[in-house]
Amino acid sequence: MLGERSAQRGLFEADTMFADFVGRRNFYGFLGSQRDELFRDEDFAGLYCSNNGRPSVPPSLLATALVLQAYDGVPDDEAKQRADYDLRWKVALGIELDVRPFAKSTLQEFRAQLIVHEQTRAIFQRSLDVAKRRGVWKKGHPQHERQHMKLALDTTHILGRGAVKDSYNLLADGIVQVLHVLSKLGPFEVMDLAEELSCVRYVQGSSLKGQAAVDWTDPHARQQFLAEIVADADRLLALVRGTRARLVENSAQDKALVAAAEVLARILAQDIERDANGPRLKHGVAPDRLISVHDPEMRHGRKSSSHRFNGHKAQVAVDTDSQLITAVDILAGNAPDADHALEVVEASEAATGCAVVEVIGDCAYGAGATRAEFAASGRTLVAKVPEIHNQEFFPKTAFQIDLQAGTCTCPNQHTTRDLRAAKGGGGMFVFATETCAACPLRAQCTRSQGGRTVQLHPQEALLQQARELQASPAFDDARRRRQVVEHRIARLVQLGIRQARYFGRTKTLFQLCLAAAVANLTLLAARSNAVSVSGSETFGGSLMTLAAMLSLSGLLLGFGIAALVIRHSAHLDQLLPPMVPIVRSLTPPSRPGF
Repeated sequence: MLGERSAQRGLFEADTMFADFVGRRNFYGFLGSQRDELFRDEDFAGLYCSNNGRPSVPPSLLATALVLQAYDGVPDDEAKQRADYDLRWKVALGIELDVRPFAKSTLQEFRAQLIVHEQTRAIFQRSLDVAKRRGVWKKGHPQHERQHMKLALDTTHILGRGAVKDSYNLLADGIVQVLHVLSKLGPFEVMDLAEELSCVRYVQGSSLKGQAAVDWTDPHARQQFLAEIVADADRLLALVRGTRARLVENSAQDKALVAAAEVLARILAQDIERDANGPRLKHGVAPDRLISVHDPEMRHGRKSSSHRFNGHKAQVAVDTDSQLITAVDILAGNAPDADHALEVVEASEAATGCAVVEVIGDCAYGAGATRAEFAASGRTLVAKVPEIHNQEFFPKTAFQIDLQAGTCTCPNQHTTRDLRAAKGGGGMFVFATETCAACPLRAQCTRSQGGRTVQLHPQEALLQQARELQASPAFDDARRRRQVVEHRIARLVQLGIRQARYFGRTKTLFQLCLAAAVANLTLLAARSNAVSVSGSETFGGSLMTLAAMLSLSGLLLGFGIAALVIRHSAHLDQLLPPMVPIVRSLTPPSRPGF
């Protein structure tokens, strides 16, 4: 009875494990079956010394672990625990049950090596390589023919990792950073150096402003407090200049000191203005303002007039047919959405081997400068033209502009040829004063004492073509295609890119590339034909024989693996091969007499 209950419990656990595999689209089994195809140790040979050091953990295994970590959204500690004890991870990694594959520091070191050796996009590129080998972009086309591809572009914001503070605490953080670098040159303890320089209040507590005994309702008290902080910052910068004179120029110590001093000097320049009455805070926000000492690359940004954020932007390119992410990039938080758009398209072509024939974007990509850049490269850009408003008067789009004839016709069918060209391109059409004075539509057209003027954009011809396309049925198809990139961005947000895990754009790009690789691999896993009837019929006899052999083992009966093979033999053509090492580790050694 006990053995029967144990077998039933084993069957239940095995069924639960199998349902979890299938329910999550067999991603773990897919990684296990594609392990040798996805990552190879020689792909990462440049990260290691070839003639020195101890044998390393296989980099292909560590790369797979990073993919699993991004897929499950777990920190390094949890990733190490799952590699040690989670059966799904062991299937994906291809290791036996009793193997502890790596330490947490090993995983961290491998990640750091990828970033240091500028292999940030390596894992992401492998996901595209798998898609190419599977013929994603060759279906229905000859092998020698270069496939055409349509891309959709969009951006999303990433919240920065660094703390964003006001000007008082930002200056304090800059001072503390300089003190830390100076203390390492001593070497001194930071507190000892702070006491010597009368800067103790900056290294004590978490907020200089919060712990200051200042009456914030008194403007004179606020100005006096700010003047003390600025004076301390000026003294430190003068000390840095004197210290640099004793250092070797461009040495590691000199570069670290210069970097810290530049951050402090920049904060002073962007937030402080000086006059005869002393320093005071600047009104307004400086262009490209540094907002965090801990992550100097973070910026104020906005996705709309009401949606603001602090951090970076992720630029994403997606093939509208396969829905695979073909390229990603990290932009400054205050950068325009269309910044580096052409570079992302070129990166997509290089990564996939396809020729991009059309690029689809939203209104943020519809500016004339972006269209001119794409036109100069011979590429087609489909994006909505920003709407033109003119309060209660006729907008520019109410006029018929013929660039070839050099004419502009108003809504009342008056035509002018008075085009006044501008130096940078474009120009302005001017209607005669007497024509507009007698026009019955004047009240709807202009309030000027003279005639109505109509501005010409430097890329007016491209904008006219875009408006014509926008009014055609072809634009509706492009708009539907563009939705794919929004869906892929939603998947990236599910994988954790909304919040940066690291400081700086380079490491944040690594996080984005890893999430994009997981998004691509899960899509390929979902589309794979691993769970096919024909495949299961081919494997049927072999699986039944294996199940009969495994059922002889009492240990395996307890785990329910034999019954699992019999019950789900139609689904194991992908799941079984990665589990062979685990099955072997569960099988007891043969004994005499059996």
